[in-house]
Amino acid sequence: MSAALEALTDRDPGRRDVSAASLGDLLRGTTLDADTARLIVRRLVSLTVNEPVTRVRESALNAVSEALNHRRLPLDLVKPLAAAMPTMETEILGRTIYILGATHAPKALPMIGPFLNHPDQDVREEARLATAEITASNPEDTLHTA
Repeated sequence: MSAALEALTDRDPGRRDVSAASLGDLLRGTTLDADTARLIVRRLVSLTVNEPVTRVRESALNAVSEALNHRRLPLDLVKPLAAAMPTMETEILGRTIYILGATHAPKALPMIGPFLNHPDQDVREEARLATAEITASNPEDTLHTA
């Protein structure tokens, strides 16, 4: 795991890509404790926000999605992704919206809401699904934040 975390900052985008995918494999399992999983997710989010290569960003987001398949993560951990959303490619944008929605945090709704009117049908659908997931998870909270 240490080598994979270190490789996230390698000069070679191919190594960063492989490292993100390897960390996703670790996050897919259930052997990591919560603190270790959060450390990995924090590093992957940072990579996504700062990474210029699309395929590396996509691998990092896929890895974060793996973490969300097995554990609930706080919005604050993935919130830095929101700042990068205006410049994301549509595939990556959809994955980011999914991640924000998977936190089930009502505070993610203002980050997702603008994409309900996105020109791309897939992005709009992902925003709709994420909004529905948050609303279904927190019916009393979302009534007060709408």
